[in-house]
Amino acid sequence: MMVWKQVIDPFNSITLSVLVALVPILFIFWALIIRRMKGYQASLIAIGIAMIIAIAVYGMPIKLALLSVTHGAMYGLFPICWLVVTAVFLFNLTVKSGQFEIIKHFMASITSDRRLQALLIAFSFGAFLEGTAGFGAPVAITAAMLVGLGFNPLYASGICLIANTAPVAFGSIGIPITVASQVSGIPELPISQMVGRTLPILSIVLPFYLVTIIAGFQKAREVMPAVLVCGVTFAFLQYVSSNFLGPSLPDVIAGLGSIIALMIFLRFWKPRTVWRFSNEPAPTFDTTIRYTNHQMLRAWSPFLILTIMVIFWGLQSIKDVLNANGLIQFEFPGLHNAIQGQDGTLLAKIFKFNYLSAAGTAILIASLLSIPLVGLTFGEGLRIFGATLRQLRFPILTVAAVLGFAYIVNDSGITLTLADALANTGVLFPFFAPVLGWLGVFITGSDTSANALFSKLQYATAQSIGVDPVVTVAANVSGGVVGKMISPQSIAVAAAAGDLVGRESELFRFTVKHSFIMLAFICLITLGQAYVVSWVIPTYEMLSSTKTTTSPDVSKGYTYLLLLGILLVAIASFILINSRKKQPTAGYTN
Repeated sequence: MMVWKQVIDPFNSITLSVLVALVPILFIFWALIIRRMKGYQASLIAIGIAMIIAIAVYGMPIKLALLSVTHGAMYGLFPICWLVVTAVFLFNLTVKSGQFEIIKHFMASITSDRRLQALLIAFSFGAFLEGTAGFGAPVAITAAMLVGLGFNPLYASGICLIANTAPVAFGSIGIPITVASQVSGIPELPISQMVGRTLPILSIVLPFYLVTIIAGFQKAREVMPAVLVCGVTFAFLQYVSSNFLGPSLPDVIAGLGSIIALMIFLRFWKPRTVWRFSNEPAPTFDTTIRYTNHQMLRAWSPFLILTIMVIFWGLQSIKDVLNANGLIQFEFPGLHNAIQGQDGTLLAKIFKFNYLSAAGTAILIASLLSIPLVGLTFGEGLRIFGATLRQLRFPILTVAAVLGFAYIVNDSGITLTLADALANTGVLFPFFAPVLGWLGVFITGSDTSANALFSKLQYATAQSIGVDPVVTVAANVSGGVVGKMISPQSIAVAAAAGDLVGRESELFRFTVKHSFIMLAFICLITLGQAYVVSWVIPTYEMLSSTKTTTSPDVSKGYTYLLLLGILLVAIASFILINSRKKQPTAGYTN
């Protein structure tokens, strides 16, 4: 089999090569911001442009270019689209069954103020979901919830994208930092500590920033006490857990902690005025309605089961069991080991169909268990699932196209050209290090993928200029989180959840300036950490290359699955038994 070697500087002029490499990325900005194309149209054209450059400029064989796009599109369909479909399906079940009306009433009983609802759901609950599920689920679920509560769909989706920044580094039980550690050779804990000394600064500012976007500076000041309770609690717990417990639980701990703190605070403090969108009608729910605790539990049961499922599904021992019994993987024909990287290694291209351990499967199981709990039949559930697929047909195409684009620019070397240019900035590299992570997440839609791409480059460049590599590797992680809100993949997910299909360009324009502002903020922090406040850098020893790996202990995984089953049966039985005993009060819909 012929092997093609990646090229970084096809013109033997890094300036000219960078200008050409920027063309497909600049096209996406132009198409979504200025031309206002639909997401799938912009993505498909971007694929064409990237393929032309990859083939004509970088010398990539046509066959490899086509296979690379196909590989990316398949990854877009599974597991990304699988996750989006199941998340929206779960939400649709709660809406069609009438249970979401009770959830809306509950949220309004805590506060009907849109500013505070955004903090509770988009920021705090979204962070909790990022820590457990990640990979698009937080934005999909929280955006759908805010739309269901009556938020303007554009604001709901945009706010959820912007809120989904500070938690991303510790998403999916810390996978982004785990990957950064594996690629760079720096242990997980010091990377977690360094990120945990950067992002809490953003976490304190972000709640006020979100409320300002929604209501303006003056209206944001009105709820400053609640904003501080939410932001400071989140930042403190994020700092403590990331510095002393590692990367696995900061989002879960900080998300839950800030929800509890804000709910307790709002029992004793209320804003002077209840703020809602200018063209929004006043609240219509009947304040005389009192739902029983059981009705509240029943309404929230899909999200309770979802939370339990994604927590258990995120445990490595359970993943080992599920992958041992439900993993199909194969070397991608014609593409596996057909591309040689700059370091001489052949790039493995393996497609993994982990149909049991995928986060989307956990959400599907939660959805199926929820059908009888919310009072629907399985026939009705099947019809809702079909309607969900029809609802998401264009977002599915968009996500597949976006991932096809991401794979072709990575495999061809286009991304490496841009990375090499940033690495040549010398002593200023710490300032530009977050840009590399930001760029990686913009292209791939994943902080995990961006860390896999650039952590080694970050490490080597930092060493060459005399900066501690943990600073730049952590900067790659931290910079990536603010690129998430403008990643075409994330935009497609948020548009699907917020019923904004075909309006992706509006959503992109809503978030893009905030992404640049936060990126500059992270860049300045990183520069200061490298040269001014270097005492914040943790001490550590590099990982040993001779570290032995042990085979997974599947017995522990089976034990956890048994506990999960018992817990779910107990919850479902309790809800169903009480449903037969208690009749709904006024205002309850079934």
